[in-house]
Amino acid sequence: MSHSLHPDLTLGYIHLTVSNLERSLSFYQNSLGFKLHRRDSTAGTAWLGAGGSDLLVLTELTGAKHPHGTTGLYHFAILVPSRLELAHLLKRIAETRTPVQGFADHLVSEAIYLPDPDGNGIEIYHDRPRAEWRDADGNFRMGTDPLDIDGVLSELDSGDDERSERSERSEWNGLDPATTLGHMHLHVRSIPEAKAFYCDVLGFDLMMNIGSALFVSAGGYHHHLGLNTWQGVGAPPPPPGSVGLRCFTIRLPNNAELDKVLDRIRAEGVSIEEHAQGSLVRDPSQNAIVLSNL
Repeated sequence: MSHSLHPDLTLGYIHLTVSNLERSLSFYQNSLGFKLHRRDSTAGTAWLGAGGSDLLVLTELTGAKHPHGTTGLYHFAILVPSRLELAHLLKRIAETRTPVQGFADHLVSEAIYLPDPDGNGIEIYHDRPRAEWRDADGNFRMGTDPLDIDGVLSELDSGDDERSERSERSEWNGLDPATTLGHMHLHVRSIPEAKAFYCDVLGFDLMMNIGSALFVSAGGYHHHLGLNTWQGVGAPPPPPGSVGLRCFTIRLPNNAELDKVLDRIRAEGVSIEEHAQGSLVRDPSQNAIVLSNL
Protein backbone atom coordinates (compact mmCIF):
# COMPACT_ATOMS: atom_id res chain seq x y z
CA MET A 1 0.00 0.00 0.00
CA SER A 2 1.40 3.41 -0.97
CA HIS A 3 1.37 6.39 1.36
CA SER A 4 1.99 10.05 0.59
CA LEU A 5 3.18 12.62 3.08
CA HIS A 6 1.08 15.71 3.66
CA PRO A 7 1.84 18.39 1.02
CA ASP A 8 2.47 20.99 3.74
CA LEU A 9 5.53 19.10 5.00
CA THR A 10 8.59 21.29 5.56
CA LEU A 11 12.16 20.83 6.73
CA GLY A 12 13.14 22.54 9.96
CA TYR A 13 16.85 22.70 10.77
CA ILE A 14 20.03 20.71 10.33
CA HIS A 15 22.37 19.91 13.25
CA LEU A 16 26.06 19.57 12.42
CA THR A 17 29.20 18.62 14.31
CA VAL A 18 32.05 21.06 13.67
CA SER A 19 35.64 20.98 14.88
CA ASN A 20 35.95 24.67 15.79
CA LEU A 21 32.80 26.58 16.70
CA GLU A 22 34.33 30.06 16.54
CA ARG A 23 35.66 29.43 13.05
CA SER A 24 32.32 28.06 11.88
CA LEU A 25 30.34 30.95 13.39
CA SER A 26 32.61 33.42 11.62
CA PHE A 27 32.09 31.64 8.30
CA TYR A 28 28.32 31.26 8.51
CA GLN A 29 27.75 34.81 9.72
CA ASN A 30 30.33 36.75 7.71
CA SER A 31 30.35 34.82 4.43
CA LEU A 32 26.74 33.62 4.23
CA GLY A 33 24.79 36.10 6.34
CA PHE A 34 23.37 33.79 9.00
CA LYS A 35 22.27 35.40 12.25
CA LEU A 36 23.27 33.98 15.61
CA HIS A 37 20.02 33.29 17.48
CA ARG A 38 21.51 31.96 20.72
CA ARG A 39 24.48 30.11 22.11
CA ASP A 40 25.24 27.67 24.92
CA SER A 41 28.93 27.98 25.66
CA THR A 42 28.88 25.12 28.15
CA ALA A 43 27.53 22.69 25.54
CA GLY A 44 29.57 24.21 22.72
CA THR A 45 26.41 24.67 20.67
CA ALA A 46 25.03 27.59 18.66
CA TRP A 47 21.71 28.09 16.87
CA LEU A 48 21.59 30.17 13.69
CA GLY A 49 19.07 31.21 11.07
CA ALA A 50 17.71 34.20 9.22
CA GLY A 51 16.05 35.77 12.23
CA GLY A 52 13.02 33.48 12.52
CA SER A 53 13.10 29.74 13.15
CA ASP A 54 16.46 28.03 13.55
CA LEU A 55 17.89 26.70 10.30
CA LEU A 56 21.29 25.50 11.49
CA VAL A 57 22.59 24.13 14.79
CA LEU A 58 26.33 23.71 15.30
CA THR A 59 27.98 21.69 18.07
CA GLU A 60 31.73 21.70 18.56
CA LEU A 61 33.73 18.50 18.90
CA THR A 62 37.40 19.48 19.09
CA GLY A 63 39.54 17.35 16.83
CA ALA A 64 36.62 16.01 14.78
CA LYS A 65 37.64 14.93 11.30
CA HIS A 66 35.83 14.97 7.96
CA PRO A 67 34.98 11.35 7.03
CA HIS A 68 35.49 9.86 3.58
CA GLY A 69 33.74 6.92 1.96
CA THR A 70 30.83 6.96 4.41
CA THR A 71 27.13 7.69 4.52
CA GLY A 72 25.99 11.01 5.93
CA LEU A 73 25.76 14.54 4.59
CA TYR A 74 26.37 15.33 0.93
CA HIS A 75 24.99 18.84 1.31
CA PHE A 76 22.25 20.81 2.98
CA ALA A 77 20.43 23.35 0.84
CA ILE A 78 19.49 26.85 1.92
CA LEU A 79 16.53 28.17 -0.10
CA VAL A 80 16.44 31.94 -0.56
CA PRO A 81 13.19 33.56 -1.70
CA SER A 82 14.34 35.18 -4.94
CA ARG A 83 16.99 35.40 -7.62
CA LEU A 84 17.91 38.79 -6.20
CA GLU A 85 18.73 37.22 -2.86
CA LEU A 86 20.90 34.63 -4.62
CA ALA A 87 22.69 37.52 -6.33
CA HIS A 88 23.35 39.20 -2.97
CA LEU A 89 24.88 36.00 -1.65
CA LEU A 90 26.96 35.47 -4.78
CA LYS A 91 28.34 38.99 -4.42
CA ARG A 92 29.04 38.45 -0.72
CA ILE A 93 30.84 35.17 -1.39
CA ALA A 94 33.04 36.95 -3.93
CA GLU A 95 33.71 39.90 -1.61
CA THR A 96 34.80 37.61 1.23
CA ARG A 97 36.85 35.40 -1.12
CA THR A 98 34.95 32.38 0.12
CA PRO A 99 35.92 29.20 -1.77
CA VAL A 100 33.17 27.69 -3.92
CA GLN A 101 32.84 24.22 -5.41
CA GLY A 102 30.56 25.02 -8.33
CA PHE A 103 27.46 26.60 -9.81
CA ALA A 104 24.49 25.01 -11.56
CA ASP A 105 21.22 25.70 -13.32
CA HIS A 106 19.01 22.75 -12.39
CA LEU A 107 16.09 23.94 -14.57
CA VAL A 108 13.90 23.98 -11.46
CA SER A 109 16.38 26.19 -9.60
CA GLU A 110 19.68 28.06 -9.75
CA ALA A 111 22.37 27.14 -7.24
CA ILE A 112 25.76 27.88 -5.71
CA TYR A 113 27.77 25.08 -4.06
CA LEU A 114 30.46 25.55 -1.42
CA PRO A 115 31.98 23.84 1.64
CA ASP A 116 32.05 25.14 5.18
CA PRO A 117 35.44 25.20 7.00
CA ASP A 118 35.06 21.52 7.95
CA GLY A 119 34.08 20.40 4.44
CA ASN A 120 30.35 20.12 5.14
CA GLY A 121 28.59 20.64 1.80
CA ILE A 122 26.24 23.58 1.30
CA GLU A 123 23.94 24.50 -1.55
CA ILE A 124 22.39 27.96 -1.75
CA TYR A 125 19.58 28.24 -4.27
CA HIS A 126 16.37 29.89 -5.38
CA ASP A 127 13.48 28.15 -7.08
CA ARG A 128 12.08 28.95 -10.47
CA PRO A 129 8.26 29.12 -10.67
CA ARG A 130 6.62 25.68 -10.48
CA ALA A 131 5.09 26.18 -13.92
CA GLU A 132 8.65 25.92 -15.33
CA TRP A 133 9.44 22.58 -13.66
CA ARG A 134 7.72 20.56 -16.39
CA ASP A 135 8.10 20.49 -20.16
CA ALA A 136 5.35 21.12 -22.73
CA ASP A 137 4.14 17.53 -22.32
CA GLY A 138 3.88 17.86 -18.55
CA ASN A 139 6.94 15.76 -17.78
CA PHE A 140 8.98 16.74 -14.71
CA ARG A 141 12.46 17.87 -15.66
CA MET A 142 15.53 18.54 -13.57
CA GLY A 143 19.07 18.74 -14.88
CA THR A 144 22.50 20.30 -14.40
CA ASP A 145 23.37 23.10 -16.80
CA PRO A 146 25.90 25.93 -16.39
CA LEU A 147 24.67 28.80 -14.22
CA ASP A 148 24.24 32.18 -15.90
CA ILE A 149 26.38 33.98 -13.32
CA ASP A 150 26.21 37.31 -15.14
CA GLY A 151 22.45 36.98 -15.34
CA VAL A 152 22.20 36.36 -11.61
CA LEU A 153 24.46 39.31 -10.78
CA SER A 154 22.43 41.57 -13.09
CA GLU A 155 19.64 41.32 -10.49
CA LEU A 156 21.70 43.71 -8.38
CA ASP A 157 21.30 46.46 -10.96
CA SER A 158 18.33 48.37 -9.54
CA GLY A 159 18.80 51.42 -11.71
CA ASP A 160 15.80 50.96 -14.00
CA ASP A 161 12.15 51.48 -13.14
CA GLU A 162 11.29 47.78 -13.37
CA ARG A 163 13.57 47.09 -10.44
CA SER A 164 12.64 50.06 -8.29
CA GLU A 165 11.23 47.79 -5.59
CA ARG A 166 14.58 46.05 -5.31
CA SER A 167 16.45 49.25 -4.49
CA GLU A 168 15.27 48.97 -0.90
CA ARG A 169 17.57 45.97 -0.52
CA SER A 170 20.48 47.34 -2.55
CA GLU A 171 22.56 47.07 0.62
CA TRP A 172 22.71 43.47 1.81
CA ASN A 173 21.98 42.87 5.49
CA GLY A 174 22.35 39.09 5.64
CA LEU A 175 19.97 36.27 4.85
CA ASP A 176 16.44 37.31 3.99
CA PRO A 177 14.01 36.42 6.83
CA ALA A 178 12.06 34.24 4.36
CA THR A 179 15.05 31.92 3.90
CA THR A 180 14.40 28.25 4.74
CA LEU A 181 16.07 24.84 4.72
CA GLY A 182 14.89 23.82 1.27
CA HIS A 183 16.21 20.28 0.95
CA MET A 184 18.75 17.77 2.20
CA HIS A 185 21.04 15.58 0.12
CA LEU A 186 22.43 12.48 1.81
CA HIS A 187 24.91 9.73 1.10
CA VAL A 188 23.25 6.33 1.58
CA ARG A 189 24.51 2.76 1.24
CA SER A 190 21.82 1.45 -1.13
CA ILE A 191 19.36 3.08 -3.52
CA PRO A 192 16.71 0.30 -3.35
CA GLU A 193 16.97 0.33 0.45
CA ALA A 194 16.67 4.12 0.58
CA LYS A 195 13.66 4.10 -1.74
CA ALA A 196 11.91 1.48 0.39
CA PHE A 197 12.45 3.53 3.56
CA TYR A 198 11.84 7.06 2.33
CA CYS A 199 9.03 6.32 -0.12
CA ASP A 200 7.31 3.16 1.16
CA VAL A 201 7.67 3.80 4.89
CA LEU A 202 7.93 7.57 5.39
CA GLY A 203 5.73 8.34 2.38
CA PHE A 204 7.78 10.61 0.13
CA ASP A 205 6.88 10.63 -3.58
CA LEU A 206 9.58 9.64 -6.07
CA MET A 207 10.35 12.53 -8.41
CA MET A 208 13.43 11.18 -10.21
CA ASN A 209 15.67 8.11 -10.16
CA ILE A 210 18.98 8.39 -12.03
CA GLY A 211 20.32 5.04 -10.84
CA SER A 212 22.92 6.23 -8.37
CA ALA A 213 20.63 8.85 -6.85
CA LEU A 214 16.98 9.39 -5.95
CA PHE A 215 15.09 12.64 -5.57
CA VAL A 216 11.94 12.49 -3.44
CA SER A 217 9.44 15.05 -2.19
CA ALA A 218 6.04 15.81 -0.72
CA GLY A 219 3.36 17.95 -2.34
CA GLY A 220 4.94 18.04 -5.79
CA TYR A 221 8.10 19.91 -4.75
CA HIS A 222 11.09 19.13 -6.99
CA HIS A 223 12.82 17.43 -4.05
CA HIS A 224 12.94 17.63 -0.30
CA LEU A 225 15.59 14.90 -0.24
CA GLY A 226 18.34 13.72 -2.51
CA LEU A 227 19.80 10.28 -1.75
CA ASN A 228 22.93 8.99 -3.47
CA THR A 229 25.51 6.20 -3.35
CA TRP A 230 28.38 8.36 -4.61
CA GLN A 231 30.52 7.35 -1.61
CA GLY A 232 30.10 3.72 -2.66
CA VAL A 233 27.40 1.07 -2.50
CA GLY A 234 27.49 -0.42 0.99
CA ALA A 235 29.30 2.58 2.48
CA PRO A 236 29.46 2.46 6.31
CA PRO A 237 28.22 5.23 8.60
CA PRO A 238 30.79 7.81 9.76
CA PRO A 239 32.99 6.72 12.68
CA PRO A 240 32.70 8.40 16.09
CA GLY A 241 34.52 11.71 16.23
CA SER A 242 33.51 12.83 12.72
CA VAL A 243 32.32 16.22 11.62
CA GLY A 244 29.06 16.25 9.70
CA LEU A 245 25.43 15.40 10.13
CA ARG A 246 23.98 14.82 13.57
CA CYS A 247 20.36 15.02 12.45
CA PHE A 248 17.90 17.05 10.43
CA THR A 249 14.23 17.71 11.05
CA ILE A 250 11.11 16.95 9.05
CA ARG A 251 8.01 18.81 10.18
CA LEU A 252 4.47 17.59 9.63
CA PRO A 253 1.59 20.10 9.83
CA ASN A 254 -0.22 18.49 12.81
CA ASN A 255 -0.22 15.61 15.29
CA ALA A 256 -2.50 13.44 13.17
CA GLU A 257 -0.11 13.54 10.20
CA LEU A 258 2.88 12.93 12.44
CA ASP A 259 1.17 9.93 14.06
CA LYS A 260 0.48 8.38 10.64
CA VAL A 261 4.18 8.44 9.84
CA LEU A 262 5.24 7.16 13.24
CA ASP A 263 2.72 4.29 12.99
CA ARG A 264 4.22 3.21 9.66
CA ILE A 265 7.72 3.36 11.17
CA ARG A 266 6.67 1.22 14.14
CA ALA A 267 5.00 -1.28 11.81
CA GLU A 268 8.36 -1.77 10.07
CA GLY A 269 10.10 -2.41 13.38
CA VAL A 270 12.27 0.71 13.09
CA SER A 271 13.41 2.07 16.46
CA ILE A 272 12.10 5.48 17.53
CA GLU A 273 14.20 7.47 19.98
CA GLU A 274 13.08 10.40 22.10
CA HIS A 275 14.48 13.78 21.09
CA ALA A 276 13.98 17.25 22.53
CA GLN A 277 12.31 18.36 19.30
CA GLY A 278 10.30 15.25 18.49
CA SER A 279 10.91 11.61 17.56
CA LEU A 280 14.29 10.57 16.16
CA VAL A 281 14.58 7.72 13.67
CA ARG A 282 17.52 6.47 11.65
CA ASP A 283 17.33 5.43 8.03
CA PRO A 284 18.99 2.12 7.00
CA SER A 285 22.24 4.03 6.43
CA GLN A 286 22.07 5.45 9.98
CA ASN A 287 21.29 9.03 8.93
CA ALA A 288 19.28 10.56 11.79
CA ILE A 289 15.94 12.29 11.20
CA VAL A 290 13.85 14.11 13.81
CA LEU A 291 10.13 14.01 13.04
CA SER A 292 7.93 16.66 14.64
CA ASN A 293 4.80 18.70 14.00
CA LEU A 294 4.65 22.38 13.21
